[in-house]
Order: sequence, then structure tokens, then C-alpha cells
Amino acid sequence: MKKVFAAFLAVATIAGSLAVEMPAAKADGGRIAAGVAGGLIGGALLGGAIANSRPAYGYGYAPGPVYVEEPACHLVRERFWDGYGWRVRRVQVCD
Repeated sequence: MKKVFAAFLAVATIAGSLAVEMPAAKADGGRIAAGVAGGLIGGALLGGAIANSRPAYGYGYAPGPVYVEEPACHLVRERFWDGYGWRVRRVQVCD
């Protein structure tokens, strides 16, 4: 139902824009061009100011690294008899 309503709304918008009579275009001595140029320059200045601003504190930053000293452990090869023969396994030994 939402898709049907969205399609109807799109068709109604396009039909309404085609039904409206467009006024004749006038240059009015370059006032429109000055307005467009002023808007582009103002947008560029505002966009540059936003892009060069400092980011908000506390948003998007992870805490600093934390170093935890783990116990000194190492692996030792140990030979053992399993009932059928000698085998070797690794055993972790912590000091």
C-alpha cells in the first residue's frame, strides 16, 4: 500500500508541475546571475568553514590503549610415555 501511495504522489507531483503555466524568463539586468554566483561563493565559504572546523570532543574516539603486563609464561616441549611409546607435547609453564 505504501508503494501505491508513493507512486500516486509522484505522478500527482509531476502532473501538477506540468499543469502550472511557467512565467517568461527574464534576465533583469543580471540579477539572477549575481544571486547564483553569490549563493555558490557563500556555499563554498560556509562549506570550507565547516570542513576545517575541529571535531566534537568525545564522539567517535576510542579510549587510549591500555597495556596489561601478562605473567611470564612460555611453552616447553615435554617427553612422556603414553603406554605405547614416547611422545612429545607442549606444556605451558608460567613463572
